[in-house]
Parts: sequence; C-alpha cells; structure tokens
Amino acid sequence: MMNKSSHYFARGNTARGAHFLYRQAFQGLNKIFVLSGPQGTGKSTVIRSLSDSLLEKGQHVQCFHSPLRPAELDGIIATDLKIGVVDGRVCEGITGNESCEIVHVDFEEPLDNSRFTPDHASTIKELQSKLDGAYAKAYETFLTALRIHDEWEKYYIENMDFEKADQVTQGLIRDLFAGHESDTPTIGRHMFFGAATPKGAFDYIQSLTAQLERRIFIKGRPGSGKSTLLKKLAAAAEKKGLEVQVFHCGFDPNSLDMLIFPELSTAIFDSTAPHEYFPDRNGDEILDMYPLTITSGTDEAYAAEIAAIKDRYSVKMKEATACLAQAEAIDSQLKAIYAGATDFSKVEEIRTQLASKLKELVSQ
Repeated sequence: MMNKSSHYFARGNTARGAHFLYRQAFQGLNKIFVLSGPQGTGKSTVIRSLSDSLLEKGQHVQCFHSPLRPAELDGIIATDLKIGVVDGRVCEGITGNESCEIVHVDFEEPLDNSRFTPDHASTIKELQSKLDGAYAKAYETFLTALRIHDEWEKYYIENMDFEKADQVTQGLIRDLFAGHESDTPTIGRHMFFGAATPKGAFDYIQSLTAQLERRIFIKGRPGSGKSTLLKKLAAAAEKKGLEVQVFHCGFDPNSLDMLIFPELSTAIFDSTAPHEYFPDRNGDEILDMYPLTITSGTDEAYAAEIAAIKDRYSVKMKEATACLAQAEAIDSQLKAIYAGATDFSKVEEIRTQLASKLKELVSQ
C-alpha cells in the first residue's frame, strides 16, 4: 500500500548557490497554483492546510519542504489530480504551456499598508540586505568546502581502476534493467531527497525508500565513482524507457546521490555521510566501491593527508551551516514584520477558495 504522502526538496542551499529543481519536479501537471507574496503572509500555512485536507480525503500528496525550515512547505502536488500549489518566491523555472495552466494567487492583497510604520521600509531594506549577505556567505563557504572535498577526492581518483568501475556499472545495468526495456525513451524526474539546513544536513531517504522491495546502499570514499555510476544508470534507464526519479546532491547539485525506479521497486543511493545508513531488512544490500575500484591500501597510504583535509572540510561545513542559521534568524524578523501587517481573515478567504477548487476536483 502506498504512503499517503511523499517528502522531498526542490530547492537547495548549495555550493553552486541557490539551486532550484521545481521545473523538473512539477513537470507533467495540468495546473499549478503559484502563491505570490513576501514571507510571513501565510503561504506556507495555507499550503500545509491544503495538504492536510487532501490527505484527509485519501489523496496522495507530494510535499516539498523548505530548506530553511524543513517543517514548513514550499509546495505540494496532489498526485492523482496532477495539481500543484507552490510558493512563488521559490519556484524558479516553472512556466505554463498548452498542457499546464499557471494560476497566480496574490498574497500581497491581504497586506494592510496602514499597519506599516514609517520605519518599516528602511528596516525591511536593511534586513533584506543582511539576508542576501548571509546567503551569499553561506554559498561562498559551501564552495570553499567543495574545493576542499575535491582535494579529498583526488587521492582516490588517482588510485581508481576505471575499467573495473565501468564493469560494476554495466553489471548493474544488466541486473536491474534486463527484461524491462521499452522502445520509448523516458525523461527522469529531478529532485532533492535532502538539504543543507540551519541545523545541518537533513534527508528523507528512509521515508522515500521505506516501501521499496530492494535498496542498494552504495558505500565508498569521495571520488570512488558513486555519482558517476548513478549518472550512467540514470542515462541507461531513460534510454531503455524506464521511469526514474533522479535525486541530486544537496551539497553539489552537479552530483547525484540516489535513483528510484518505481517500476522495479528499487532504490540505489549514496549511503555515506552525511546520509549514512545501513541495511536493516530483507532486500537491502551493500555495494562498496572502495574494494571494487580503488587500489588496496590507499586509505593507509594517505591517512595523514586525508585526515587533515577532513578537518578543514568539517570546519567549513560548520561555518556554512552557521551562515544558514543567521539567514533563518534574519528571515524570521522579516516574516514578523510582514505578518504584523497581514490581514489573516483575507488569507483565510484565499485558503477557503483554494480548498473549494481542490475539493471540486477531488469529487469529479
């Protein structure tokens, strides 16, 4: 039996800056409600209420969480209805077309300008500047951490047997896809299973894979070919016509961390820190890239150098996380200002209208 809700991220605070996957995550929908307005005007609360209402009616809901506050929702998809609702501030890349209608919902209308004091405009401008600065510092520090991580990977890349790595990949392609080929290629759906948050790395791997029959836990060192393997598997699945969910790394979105093949009831994912898990049930297995592809003794040969790199990497990751915590605190101040000027009775009217539209679609 399928869970009533699935949980993801479609934006991330990464070493490549703010990264958005909403265009890919929301592909194939018939209608998307885009809620426009500043933070603090009730958008996330309304999205959560709509999600709860759909779940109560037995609908499956895909929940897209905020990387700044994972308990809050940036958007939802009513899976069977093919309807999305998303905060317009975070859905970069979403556009309408002949098959998908975009409906804009104005959350600036409930703002009561008479509740703003003369000082509010300058305070908002100052806080927004500080918020932009905190994010910029976080992204800069994550990028520094990524460069350090590249140093870490170099020791293993230089000691990798690329022929063996390709043999592992080709073996997996045969193992996973044999007998499931189609003449019609597919396009993978791209999302994040986790995010860098003000409290550190956070992920939904366990809930996303809980009902799958097979889970392959990829182990290995940085640079041992985990992401490359996943990219080749994803490309092969698309070519062979299999549905594939492609999950990018929340630290470096150019890398992949997990694939889910719904038709095969199978997931394969990078199970190393900061999302390290171990088999705990039937159908779980480990694929360790280190002994399969890396020269024996590499860990020992470069132990001192790698330990020093790990320490520098850890320091930078903690610094970047602290910057995100600062961003969250500043954003909370902005939310409080806008919330104080919002007429929430009007927000409730908007919520009621949206709920009514969704209810009509459910009953059809």
